[in-house]
Amino acid sequence: MIITLEPNAASGDVAIVIQRAERFPGVSVQKHEFRGASTVITEIHLIGSTAQVPTHAFESLPGVRKVVRVSMKYRLIGRHHPGEETAGFSYHGVNFDEQRVLLFAGLCAVDTPEHTREMMAALKAAGLTTTRMGAYKPRTSPYDFQGLGKACLPWLFELAGEHGIQVIAMEVTDARHLDEIRAALDAASHPTGVMLQIGTRNTQNFELLKHVGQQQEFPVLFKRGMGITLEESLNACEYIASEGNRNIVFCLRGVKTHLGEPHRNLVDFAHVPVVRRQTRLPVCVDPSHSVGRMDLAPDGLPDIFHVVGQGVIAGASMVLIDFHPRPEAALCDGPQALSLARLPHLVEYIAKVRRAFEAVTQKAT
Repeated sequence: MIITLEPNAASGDVAIVIQRAERFPGVSVQKHEFRGASTVITEIHLIGSTAQVPTHAFESLPGVRKVVRVSMKYRLIGRHHPGEETAGFSYHGVNFDEQRVLLFAGLCAVDTPEHTREMMAALKAAGLTTTRMGAYKPRTSPYDFQGLGKACLPWLFELAGEHGIQVIAMEVTDARHLDEIRAALDAASHPTGVMLQIGTRNTQNFELLKHVGQQQEFPVLFKRGMGITLEESLNACEYIASEGNRNIVFCLRGVKTHLGEPHRNLVDFAHVPVVRRQTRLPVCVDPSHSVGRMDLAPDGLPDIFHVVGQGVIAGASMVLIDFHPRPEAALCDGPQALSLARLPHLVEYIAKVRRAFEAVTQKAT
């Protein structure tokens, strides 16, 4: 059973609900807060034998908005009130919610300071303050470039501060990477923020998920598993929330099947509204790893642009996408990286598609 209080409920009202809940035998009580940009939503979760707990025992209490019995598996990330907005969260001056589309354009793998500086200068010129930068790169072959690791973090964070980058999405593959990132940010006096990315290969690395969930310093970008069901991925995402960290964005990045050819993966962005309906998480799309190539459509736009449009028109509020100053020289996924000349065009394209989404949804409501 979940008892949801009114936004920014008084602490006294919360205390009364908890006291009432603790009267019922065989029930444990958990308090959860979901902090958005301007509101805090408090939920009281009753765990255990709640079949005999009447909802009316709480519905008349001051500050209570709704009481629901929950049977779904996604207790924490699930959307238990269909009509409510996604509260989202704020981190390092950036709001992650459904009110806008955040573009995280950048290097799939950080390779040189020069390329990184060029990338960040292009972001600044385009008015962007968010990026993706891969320091740790799990690769299919042990002989492929694995990223520069902690060695690049000092100058990466310094360059981010110089160019006004507020948040960097960065994949981590081991618990020690969090310590390395934390130490580098401390040494640089925190010129930027880091969003921890759980890559598709680690979707079911449950010990890593628990470790990432046990800290609340960094938000998490969780990528759907490439070869498992959506339900399995959402259950894995619940691991993070159940350990205490609710600042999560769920990312769709395509699923592995030969039916996706000629694209690298089968684009799964039709699941954007499904994830939005089933969970309270903001949804990201990764067109680079979905498409994996730079083919042009007859209209002159890359397939990657069209796939971005599919995600944004379906309600995605974040786009994670590969760019590189010289894609032909990239040490990781160069064939799918867009050139910097396309960045302003992509920013304009996303803005137009987002306006179309807003116009359609306003008419629907």
